[in-house]
This record gives sequence, C-alpha cells and structure tokens, in this order.
Amino acid sequence: MAPTEVNSELKKIKEARHHDPFTILGKHFEGDEITVRAHLPYALDVMMLEGERPLTRLPDSDFFEWRGSAADVPDRYRLVWRDSELREHVTHDPYSFPPVIPEYDLHLFNEGKHWHAYKILGAHPRALDGVAGVLFAVWSPNAERVSVIGDFNRWDGRAHPMRSRGGSGVWELFIPDIGPGTLYKYEIRNRDSGEILQKTDPYGQQFELRPKTASMVRSDNTYAWQDQDWLDRRREFDWQRQPISIYEVHLSSWQRGIEGEFLSYQALAHQLVDYVKEMGFSHVELLPITEHPFDLSWGYQTTGYYAPTARYGTPEDFRYLVDYLHQHDIGVFLDWVPAHFPKDAHGLARFDGSALYEHADPRKGEHLDWSTLIFNFNRAEVKNFLLSSAVYWLEEMHLDGLRVDAVASMLYLDYSRTDWIPNQYGGRENLEAIDFLRQLNTVVHEAHPGVLMMAEESTSWPQVSRPVYCGGLGFDLKWNMGWMNDTLRYINEDPVHRKYHHNNLTFSMLYAFTENFLLPFSHDEVVHGKQSMLNKMPGDEWQKFANLRLLYTYMFCHPGKKLLFMGCEFGQGLEWDSSRNLDWYVLEYESHQGVKSLVKDLNQLYRQSPALYTYDFDWRGFTWIDCHDSEQSVLSFVRRSDHEFYVIVVNFTPVPRYGYRLGVPMPGVYHELLNSDSAFYGGSNLGNGGATIHADEIGWMNQPYSIAVTLPPLAGIVFRLN
Repeated sequence: MAPTEVNSELKKIKEARHHDPFTILGKHFEGDEITVRAHLPYALDVMMLEGERPLTRLPDSDFFEWRGSAADVPDRYRLVWRDSELREHVTHDPYSFPPVIPEYDLHLFNEGKHWHAYKILGAHPRALDGVAGVLFAVWSPNAERVSVIGDFNRWDGRAHPMRSRGGSGVWELFIPDIGPGTLYKYEIRNRDSGEILQKTDPYGQQFELRPKTASMVRSDNTYAWQDQDWLDRRREFDWQRQPISIYEVHLSSWQRGIEGEFLSYQALAHQLVDYVKEMGFSHVELLPITEHPFDLSWGYQTTGYYAPTARYGTPEDFRYLVDYLHQHDIGVFLDWVPAHFPKDAHGLARFDGSALYEHADPRKGEHLDWSTLIFNFNRAEVKNFLLSSAVYWLEEMHLDGLRVDAVASMLYLDYSRTDWIPNQYGGRENLEAIDFLRQLNTVVHEAHPGVLMMAEESTSWPQVSRPVYCGGLGFDLKWNMGWMNDTLRYINEDPVHRKYHHNNLTFSMLYAFTENFLLPFSHDEVVHGKQSMLNKMPGDEWQKFANLRLLYTYMFCHPGKKLLFMGCEFGQGLEWDSSRNLDWYVLEYESHQGVKSLVKDLNQLYRQSPALYTYDFDWRGFTWIDCHDSEQSVLSFVRRSDHEFYVIVVNFTPVPRYGYRLGVPMPGVYHELLNSDSAFYGGSNLGNGGATIHADEIGWMNQPYSIAVTLPPLAGIVFRLN
C-alpha cells in the first residue's frame, strides 16, 4: 500500500469511520518484511513483548509501528503499553487474529434459517490458538463502522473497531485477554448520515441491572441440570388428554423480601415450588422475564431477547429456578413478546441508524397504542433473530413452552389503526407475520417434541391451533378470550338481570371445539381500572365471595385447559399493583381462605378426574343437560371420559332451589363430590352433602333418568355416580 493510501486509511481509523480496520492494523507483509501497526489512543509507549521490540509512534498520532523481518514475529503476538497514569497493559493484538465465524453460518443467518444464531452472534468467551478472550459479533448492515466499547477500553469507539464480514452485514472482533463479566456495548456509525449510536447487544445473554443498560459477557454455561427425567416424560406427554392448570406469575410482585426488595431466582424457586405444589397447579407461566428497562412494563417492552432480567440474578440462577420446578414436577412457560419492542435509545430501535428491525413506514412499523415498534417480518435476519430467541429459551433454559403475546396485533395490518397499508392482494392480513408464526411453530415442534406453543389471540382468526400442514398457524393452544370476556360480562351482571344474558354463558359451546382452547383469567383482567376478580363480582361481601367461588367452579368444569393469575386464587381485594407484592395478609380472613381452599380442591379434582380433562377439545367430553333454564339462571352439563362422567350444575342466582330435578344419563346413586357453597369454603353450607341421591326412572332434560337435588345459592356442584 502506497504511503498516501496508508495515510488516508490511518485518518479514517483516527476519525473512527474505517469500514475494515484489519486492512491497516495488525500484521502486514511487505515482501520479506513485516509491518506491525497498532492504534492505542491512551498509550505513552508500546512494545511488542516477543523480542521486546519497541513500536515507534507515528508523528502527531496515536499510531505505533514496527518494521522488521517476518520471521521475527509470531502469528499471535502481545503488545505491552503504558497509559498516561503509567499503568502497564499487556494484551494480544486483536488485529492479529483471522476471521472466526464460518461463511456457512453467515449464509444460514442471512437466509433466516440459523436456529442457533445466538451461538455465533453476541459475545462468547472463546480460546483462539490458545489465547483466551471474547468473540463479539453483531448484525449491522447499514453501518460504516462498528466498534466494541466497554469497561476495558474506556468506552472509546476508536479502540476496538470490528471486522466487516462483507455482504452478510455481520461485524465480528475477537478481543483477547478479557472474559466473563466484561461490560460492553456496540458503537455504530451509520454509513449514510454519519450518526453515531451506542447500542446494547441484541443477542446479549446478560445485562446490567436497570437503570444501567450495558450488556455483560456471560459465563460459559456450566450449569449441571438435574431435570432429565422431566424432559424425557415431557417428550411423551399427551398434553391434549392430560390436565394442564397454569399459575401465572409476575415474579417481582408475587413475593418480595421483608424490606420490599426483589427476591432472587433461587429464593423464588423454593417458595414457588412450595406454594404451587400446595395449590395443585401443574405449571407456572412467567410474565416476561426477558430483560427490560422499565419495571411498569411488566416485561412486555423487551430489550434483551436472550437474557433473563438481572433483577433476580444471573442466567445460571434462572436455570436453577426452572430446574428446581422441573425436579418437583412443575412445568414452566414463558410469556414471550415477538410482536413489538420499545423505542429506548440503547435497544433495537433504529439499531444501525436505519429502520433495521422495524419498518421504516410508521403505518407498518409502530404500535400507536403501546408506543412501540413492530418487527419487520419481511427481513430474513429479523425473523432469524426471533426464531433463534425462541429456540434459546426452550433449549438453553429448558422451558416447556412459550405463550406468544399479542398474536392478533401481528396478524392484521390494520390492528388498532385507521391509517394502514394493505398487503399485496389488497387485504388486511399481515402475510409476512403469518409466515413467521407458522415457521416458528414448525421449527419449535420439530426440535422439541412435547413443548407447547400458546397464542394470545383475541379475534376469530381460523385454525390458530391447527397444524401448519392443514393451513393453521401451528399453535398447540389458543387463549379463549371470547369465553373469558363473555363469562366476565355475565358474572358482572346483578343476578336479577342475569336471565336476560344467559346466552353469554352458552355461546362458548358453539365454538368450544373449533380450537384447542385454554381458559384464562390473566393479569390483563385485574389492572387498568378493571378491578380485582373479587371486586368484579356484584352484591354484598357474601355474594362477592360466593360469585367468585361459583365462577372458578364453572371454569374448572368447562372444557379447556386452565390459567389463573396470581392473587386471584385467594380473592385479592385490590387491583394488581406490579410495584409491590400481593396482599397475602388477606388470608387471615376466612372468606379469602375459603376461596384459596376451593381453588386448591378444584385443582385436585381436575387433575385427578379424567372426565374433566380427557376430551377437553372434543364433543365426546361434553353434553348439555339443560342450557335453556335462563329464567332461573341455571346451567347443567355432563363432562365425561371413556370410563367415568360427572354431572355439573351451576346456579347463578342467590336463590336456593329445593327439589330441583336434574336429568342424568345413567341409573344408580349419585354423590355430591364438590360444592362451592360448602362451609369449608366460606359458603352457607346448603346442598346435598351426605345425602343418598337415587336416580329416578323419570326422563328429564333429554336424559333417561333424573335426580332431585338442592341447588345452593350462587354455587356450583359436581355430582358423581357411585
């Protein structure tokens, strides 16, 4: 390279705008001689340790050079330099190392087919040619220059500019002699505008505790998992014909320390296992624990798609939480957010000075309701980023499934907007997002049999939980938002008016088996002025508790898997407040203890009764006895498996019904198995406990036999044939 060219290249590096620093820095051959060149902005003097050869400072610059015989310089040499405070630094020259990431990996990533992209992008402790360090890699195709900045180089973008991997848009740099715990970001200079941005690592697997925002080089994963038995059983788990009862948890407000501090993942693991086992839930679902800057977003404005939040500890601590739950036969789902991301300056928004992860046009790229940005599913690398994130949580963290947030917002281009751009056929469907969801579910199910994918989808989009090969989206379960809204709308009515709204209860059975439904009473129903589940109930205090117990009995007997948000299981009085822990003190009162005892018994009944779960998604598991008794606001139905059946009757008025004749399918003696009005649950103790109920040969309600029973006020009863 001619001297004028060298000077021009040096000027670009000095100004931190060089696209390929390896062409000028490091070791370069010139015939039989070699030039070693380094740029060290804070160095007073520099020496090559091998041979103790001093480098000469170029005039009026921070560049240092040595020229000599190529035979005198090893491939991996070390530089010794002193800074202005006379501290000595020894490090291998990062610009003496060749490219690391294989072309094949870059090709797969650019095609959107690298399911383990997190293993090549991000920051990974490595040893190259026996030299320990960290390999950094980031996708930033519109950058003129990308540097790694951190606590090891004074956060100076001039110090460690990265190598461009050409058309892949990926930049990489192996920095020797640093390791786990190193704080870092990427400094990016946009090639068109010259704008300089400092960004956290999209593939970062650990972050500082907010409000700090730096990424952290994670340690090698040395966690020794103890959950192989669970994983083996999960692979063969016939989930459609097994009970699934999910306890939805926001970790920081479920329990806190005595001074209001966050508990660690490990402390939470032990407390959660004790409580969930006591209550009988089969799974927990965690509100997003992916790293996020703002507590009050509950984790739904994610900035770290590969990192458990530092609020509760390290990634290894999170692994312990999952492992400990698995060892006690409790599954773990994660609420995962691929629909949108926040605008925080350190995050994905305009990552390289352009609309990289989002759409440039705000009509496609912004959620006005949430003031967040929408992923551009038309870009293979963006889809790969999310697909790889899903695989990461399932594979590296052993999660049992993902609840995919806000699917409806992904499916429709006009979701919550009046100004929108139709698809290529003039329709409102987001074709790229649909393809992404299908690919997501296909990839997950092929790689991890037994893992469940659940969609929070609030519209009538068809075949959400049907296989991709049948034209479906490929999810396993769909949240039944219709059932939830209709049921809460009904239960909110004063009982005297409920007879006029009877269809709100019966309508769900018109579509109950069109999807694999999960029945959710989630966090969304107890915030933003919607009131707690208890205070949604009408009437005086006694009626509120009776209505709530009735509602839960109806839920656990209705076809569909179950989900209940924390605090709802004991009738928390106040709306959920994510900034403090639940009002556990209310369990000092018998009414709240009663609700908790009922939910515990409902879980036990549900999990021990094939009639209540075997055919959750099939008409074989459900038969109406009477869905027309609107005048008395009573519903009755049969739940069945191949070998047993239960008769369920629910009375939605505070009026007891004596001698209520109920059709039953078979003769014999019936036994009251559960009564939500039992004194044990805080009820009036009216019902049929201890009574011998013989079926009469009186055809009733299209059933060949019938029984005469007492229906307690605002209560549900489950009968079993002895």
